[in-house]
Amino acid sequence: MSRIGKLPITIPNGVTITVGDGSVSVAGSKGTLTVVRQPNINVKVEDNKIIVTRNDDEASSKAKHGLQRALLSNAVAGITKGFEKKLELSGVGYRLSGGGQSIEMALGFSHPVKYQAPVGVQLAINKMEITVSGIDKQLVGQVAAEIRSLKKPEPYKGKGIRYVGEQILRKSGKAGKK
Repeated sequence: MSRIGKLPITIPNGVTITVGDGSVSVAGSKGTLTVVRQPNINVKVEDNKIIVTRNDDEASSKAKHGLQRALLSNAVAGITKGFEKKLELSGVGYRLSGGGQSIEMALGFSHPVKYQAPVGVQLAINKMEITVSGIDKQLVGQVAAEIRSLKKPEPYKGKGIRYVGEQILRKSGKAGKK
C-alpha cells in the first residue's frame, strides 16, 4: 500500500465532494475545483472522509495512488484555506506597481515588464514583495515560477526576483592580478 495513498482525507465543514465518472469535484466557500481521476484508482466518500484505493498492484497504479490522494488533499486545502507564494524583488532601480490581476515591473530593461495573471490567481504588492494567492496549488506555483523567470536572481550581486527565504549561491567576483 502506498504510504500517502492509504491515508484518508478528512472533509471539513462546508465542503462538498462529488465523485463523477472521470473527475472529482470539490466545492466550498472559496470556489470549486475539479480533479481528474487517474485510471485504476477509486475514490469513495464515506463517514466524512475521502478514501482512495487502487484496483491492482501494478507499478503505474501504485505511483498514481499517492498522486491522486495528494491532488485531492490539495484541492480540499485550497478550497478551505487557499495557497500563497511570496516573491521578493531586489536590485537598484527595480520597482513594482499594480495589483489584483496584473502588475507592472521595472526590472532594468529598456521597457517596463507587464504580467497578467490567469483567472483564479490574485497578485498583491507590498513594497518590494509580490504575493501570489489562489485556491489551486498548481496554478499558484506556476504563476510564481513565471514571475520569477522574468528576472532570475544572478549569482554575483543577488539582483532579481526570488522566493522569500530562498538562498542564492553567491560567487566571488574577478580576482585581481598579483
